[in-house]
Amino acid sequence: MHKNIFHAVTLTLILASLNSSAEEFNVQVGPRPYFLISQMQPSALKSKLESCANKPLQKREFSIGHRGAALMFPEHTKESYEAAARMGAGIIECDVTFTKDKALVCRHAQNDLHATTNILLTPLAAKCSTPFRPYDPVTKQSATAECRTSDITLAEFKTLRGKMDAFNPMATTPQDFVNGTPRWRTDLYSGPSSGTLMSHRESIELFKSLGVKMTPELKEAVVKMPFDGFTQEDYAQKMIEEYKLADVRPSNVFPQSFHHGDILYWLQHEPEFAAQSVFLESALSPDSLPSLEKLQQYRAQGVRTVGPPLFALLDMKDNQMASSRYAKDAKVAGLDIIAWSLERSGVLAQDKGGWYFQTVQPLISHEGDLFEAVHVLSHEVGIKGLFSDWPATTTYYANCMEIK
Repeated sequence: MHKNIFHAVTLTLILASLNSSAEEFNVQVGPRPYFLISQMQPSALKSKLESCANKPLQKREFSIGHRGAALMFPEHTKESYEAAARMGAGIIECDVTFTKDKALVCRHAQNDLHATTNILLTPLAAKCSTPFRPYDPVTKQSATAECRTSDITLAEFKTLRGKMDAFNPMATTPQDFVNGTPRWRTDLYSGPSSGTLMSHRESIELFKSLGVKMTPELKEAVVKMPFDGFTQEDYAQKMIEEYKLADVRPSNVFPQSFHHGDILYWLQHEPEFAAQSVFLESALSPDSLPSLEKLQQYRAQGVRTVGPPLFALLDMKDNQMASSRYAKDAKVAGLDIIAWSLERSGVLAQDKGGWYFQTVQPLISHEGDLFEAVHVLSHEVGIKGLFSDWPATTTYYANCMEIK
């Protein structure tokens, strides 16, 4: 065999071997996108989405798995992440916090174990920062508990099982407390043999095997920092180091934080990873969104991408959904936008979309209005990606509109 041909064949085999470690999925979105389309009012958008009903579907980076596929699977569990990948999410999120022994783990908050795991039904309940307290029928005070990842070690954390994020405020027993899942969700995937919790390192290896990119969010610590000598800078650096140790290219990672200091730290100390970092917007209402001048200041500091909630990007114009002032200002400032989070509003028409759709609630009357919002976010606002608790919805839209 000619030497050059031999080298070419060898290189092809090596690349094939490397690629074989990433699992190739036959992307499946199930019935929900089709249900949402059927709920739309007649329009050119509805016709376009209907025309893609039999189109082969592929993974899309526009579709970001928010906590995995948290609409139906316990968030930040192996099963939730795998479901998101099966639905074609090209990027999946691990919210990052730390344990008592400073191991990084995937949880939405450092103090949510009482609501997202079975900890109150295990001996580890004795280690919770705030023990379970039942509902008081006299004072009408809600049942409470607070269990933190920093209360337990990584080994102890790994013994727990994930459940749907909820609790029963009227509970008189720990068993009642953990049974608070909303009716529009399900406990079907929260059994004793599922809900597998993951360390941050384990999530990296899983995402590599699934062939998806990664968007870790460095969560705010509820314990006082430094924690046993562990500073905020140590925390921010450790998250990035775990990607380096796993040989993950910076281009495959989108670090996030609500804390401006974390973004500035990464820009100074980890510029390659910081190039795709996302500064998350913490505004609770339109009145508290940053001005154009503030957004321009972010860009001047090196921020390239912002991550606002859906309501920040949507407004009403001529009785239709439209791009908001904030969305236009972000464009003027030269910032890319990744939005959060679709499919967290339950029955859309029932609650008018709740907090996430607060700026366009008068326009919401059908479940299919979800796709109307996605279309404005994509075509008018120009977002680069959309977090969703059920990535099937965003995957279907991205494939139909040929968004990569």
